[in-house]
Amino acid sequence: MTDILSLQLLDTLRERAPRYDANNEFCFEDMEDLRAADYLTMLVPESFGGAGMSVAEVSRVQRTLAQAAPATALAFNMHQIIVGLCARLHRAGDTTTDWVLRDAMDGHIFAFGISEAGNDSVLFDSSTEAVPTDDGYELTGTKIFTSLSPVWTRLVVHARVKDSDQLVFGFIDRDSEGIEIKDDWDTLGMRATQSCTTVLNNVLLSSDRVATHTPVGPNDDPFVFGIFGCFELFLGSVYNGIGERAVSLASEIVQKRMSRAKGAPYSKDPDIRWQIASAAILMDGASLQLEKLTEDFDLVGTDRDPNYGMKWFLHFSAAKNRSAEAAKSAVDTALRVCGGSQYYSRSELQRLYRDVLAGIYQPSDNESLHSAYSNALLGPIED
Repeated sequence: MTDILSLQLLDTLRERAPRYDANNEFCFEDMEDLRAADYLTMLVPESFGGAGMSVAEVSRVQRTLAQAAPATALAFNMHQIIVGLCARLHRAGDTTTDWVLRDAMDGHIFAFGISEAGNDSVLFDSSTEAVPTDDGYELTGTKIFTSLSPVWTRLVVHARVKDSDQLVFGFIDRDSEGIEIKDDWDTLGMRATQSCTTVLNNVLLSSDRVATHTPVGPNDDPFVFGIFGCFELFLGSVYNGIGERAVSLASEIVQKRMSRAKGAPYSKDPDIRWQIASAAILMDGASLQLEKLTEDFDLVGTDRDPNYGMKWFLHFSAAKNRSAEAAKSAVDTALRVCGGSQYYSRSELQRLYRDVLAGIYQPSDNESLHSAYSNALLGPIED
């Protein structure tokens, strides 16, 4: 891991994070430093010139990066999701998207154009319309939370084929006609991601860039499965990193913060110790679940495949949700025990507090997670 993220690089990224946040600007310098460290090609197989790292290994890198620069980690998660997906397909013998791996080695940045306002089915439906043409499809719709908006060169999108119950997934190029990227990212946290709205107006998805077709509704198509898995696991990695950083900061701060009444540092206060320990216990549980699931994910298709079947989707969602909720709780605890000085904008903890809140909105959220589990356990509610 130190070959990718040296201590010196992590310190540099941590120093920049407050400026990106305060100025609501994209992390351009971070991108170039990460590119130079081969961070953007970690998941590309060695046969293509990449590092050939596993999902479990990259998850650990993401946790480490998030401890220094959460928004940078979240932004480039999206690139890792796409590259990781295509690396998985290649290892399974599907060479359809091998061009993505070559493009990643050539410096292209991949992003994720799936989220849509009101589409709580996410990957399993779309409000974007795909009209068949002789060359492929023309896509019209609006994608939200498109991280890496200032720099992506290839965007994964999905749309519902007109007058059908079929979805099409594929890749569009940034220079395609009909793409409008709005400058509308002014948010509570995760500001350096610059996840702007992307409007598609009859944008061509050429037939040679179509990745797959699926029916509307849950399915285990390999492309969709790979997106879902990498998305949830890498999101969980980022929030794990934030929670771990909050515990570490709280431990440092309370050792320096003195109680005038007791004449001792707050680290000696039993209540403070209990709260920090509780936050660490939460994060350890989330981290261990993530470690187990990323390692299992790397075993799919091997003779050690855990064979979870459709339960994979429940496991993915649960791991992401647990990481996000545990991190949110850990940051909240850290703010409580570290005193009013953390309320100032100069505090790293207040920035972590704003950044970690993004996790409650990203799929799978708490509501969809509980709905999926209740349907699996109790069956759907009949109309």
